[in-house]
Amino acid sequence: MTHKTAAFAAMAKSIIKNLEKRNMEGYYFETGAECVKAITSSIPEGSVIGWGGSETIKEIGLMDAIHNECYELIDRSLAKTPEEARQIYAKTVLSDYYLMSSNAVTIDGELINIDGNGNRVACLIHGPSHVIIVVGMNKIVTDVESGIARVRNMASPPNAIRLNKDIPCAVSGHCHDCLSPNCFCNQIVVTRRSGHTGRIKVYLVGEELGY
Repeated sequence: MTHKTAAFAAMAKSIIKNLEKRNMEGYYFETGAECVKAITSSIPEGSVIGWGGSETIKEIGLMDAIHNECYELIDRSLAKTPEEARQIYAKTVLSDYYLMSSNAVTIDGELINIDGNGNRVACLIHGPSHVIIVVGMNKIVTDVESGIARVRNMASPPNAIRLNKDIPCAVSGHCHDCLSPNCFCNQIVVTRRSGHTGRIKVYLVGEELGY
């Protein structure tokens, strides 16, 4: 364990305690591989799984693992029309497990997410029986305000470039607080507490993951 990973572990311990106060469960893993093993071992065979299109989840290899296990994956990328996408989303709302990342997590245990269409944050708030959130320690922030600033200036610009969005931050690399027709910072959601015990589980990973 390096000095950096030791500091991550100490910080994660504090965050996990604060998540518990907010009726959410927290876990910490040094590597993404360890995290994937823990998640797949916790999901029963035959479970219906939806996901929020997370780069973090792809980076740690969780999606590959899900494909190799006996689960029913609801994959929105298979939709060929807006109506098909809507139908797939309807199934996702009723899934057993929903996989996503969080754009930021405060040391005090609050989750900060910014969304375009709102499907991801909607499933976080209500619908799927269980929500599994994987977060690299690079997304930890001191408070809600710095979390929103992080998403707008550190996460949204590279994501806009990845998705080929015609919005100002894709050009300048920082937020313009725009109201562009293609803007995907439409919904800002702060989860300060879960109303359902055991529903939201946050898996912290001691790596730089996602945006």
